[in-house]
Amino acid sequence: MQTIADRVGVSRMTVSNAFSRPDQLSPELRRRILDAAQELGYAGPDPTARALARGTTGAIGILLTDSLRYAFTDLVAGGFLGAIADELAPTGLAITLLTSAGSGDLIPARDVAMDGALVYSCDPTSPAVAWLQRRRLPLVFVDQAPVDDYACVNVADREGARAAARHLLDLGHRRIAYATVGAHGPYGLLTAAAVPTEGYASVQRRLGWDDVLQPAGIRPLIIREPFERVDDVRRDARELLSGPERPTAVLCFSDATAVGVRQAADDLGLRVPDDLSLVGFDDSPLASRIQPGLTTVRQDVEEKGRSAAALLTAALRRPDRGDAARVLLPATLVVRGSTGPAPA
Repeated sequence: MQTIADRVGVSRMTVSNAFSRPDQLSPELRRRILDAAQELGYAGPDPTARALARGTTGAIGILLTDSLRYAFTDLVAGGFLGAIADELAPTGLAITLLTSAGSGDLIPARDVAMDGALVYSCDPTSPAVAWLQRRRLPLVFVDQAPVDDYACVNVADREGARAAARHLLDLGHRRIAYATVGAHGPYGLLTAAAVPTEGYASVQRRLGWDDVLQPAGIRPLIIREPFERVDDVRRDARELLSGPERPTAVLCFSDATAVGVRQAADDLGLRVPDDLSLVGFDDSPLASRIQPGLTTVRQDVEEKGRSAAALLTAALRRPDRGDAARVLLPATLVVRGSTGPAPA
């Protein structure tokens, strides 16, 4: 660094500022310093040393439930993460994706350097979340039960699920099933009593369906599958739709889940919506790709991502946190061609 300073005719501190505090220099002077550094093969201060000196890393983490693959293959997660990236772009903050599961001696929530984190649809009692809290990092929780003293962003899942269930009742359906998901078993065709109460969004959506159907005396059959396992949904939906009390409508946790049920209906020669009505959740691109178009509950995943990122950047500026913000985004029914009157 001193060699660069001597060549340009400035102090060592000015060279340091060219890399770490560019707003302190004129653009012309900074350009001269960077050109000299490039000629001398100097790439800049060591990032680790710079982070120690500043007390910040310039990165935020996003904690996911388990598999990082989900972030790249799920359309809803992709829209959410893309909106976060757009919101953070002007800040220069980098994004690190973290799994809540550890591997050997590495526990990402404990070991990865970051200034704060978004906790996305994770069990709030998991060791990974506990590590983030222990590190006293600014956190924003998304798609899960609010945690005391932390900001959160949720969707009105229960309200949206109620609207979906009412829609089916209004169409005359009384044999209605649920297709839901979870991170842990049991899976397959289940009774209501056997379905675990895990996963905030899953629980809220099921509660919303129950709010409407239970007073009507409807006891739904339920299939429950792992996340992202459309083939499993298809297999168990075939069993569901082959029974003696075949449902005339299925309320699905997501649009992707609805696709698996639709495939099972096709396998059995059932027509949508003449023989079977389907309702998804999310209003992802899948909903308009299939024919007939999928009736679904819309959540604005991009607004969810923008809100979460904005809350986190605000928390980074004010680490004392103060009052924890609570954002609740609407969920609205979008009626398309996959629902119709109950068959006679």
